[in-house]
Amino acid sequence: MTSLIDVIFLLLLFFMLTSTFSKFSEVEIAAAARGPVGSDDRPPLFLQLGANDIRLNGDAVALDALPDALAPETAEAPRVLLVALRSGVTAQRLTDLLVALRGVPNLSPTVMGAS
Repeated sequence: MTSLIDVIFLLLLFFMLTSTFSKFSEVEIAAAARGPVGSDDRPPLFLQLGANDIRLNGDAVALDALPDALAPETAEAPRVLLVALRSGVTAQRLTDLLVALRGVPNLSPTVMGAS
């Protein structure tokens, strides 16, 4: 009976250590060694990331609609997007935003600290 409990414990430990409980995704982060990508005559876009909402230049936008809202802004020339983090924003929320912004061409997001 004792050896059976040991085997069950080892199997339980094996399955606990080899399983994943959340989906991982890669986010490419590049250092800002160069200057800004956007042109000098156009102001940067401003995005406020909250725990429950997102505001693009003061207008509320859903996370899944954000690439469509940014597409007309970045169609002509590269643009800089300043991302301000409000209080209560988790690392997962920021990662979800960066994954959504990955598909927008001609966009250079810059994450600022919490405000």
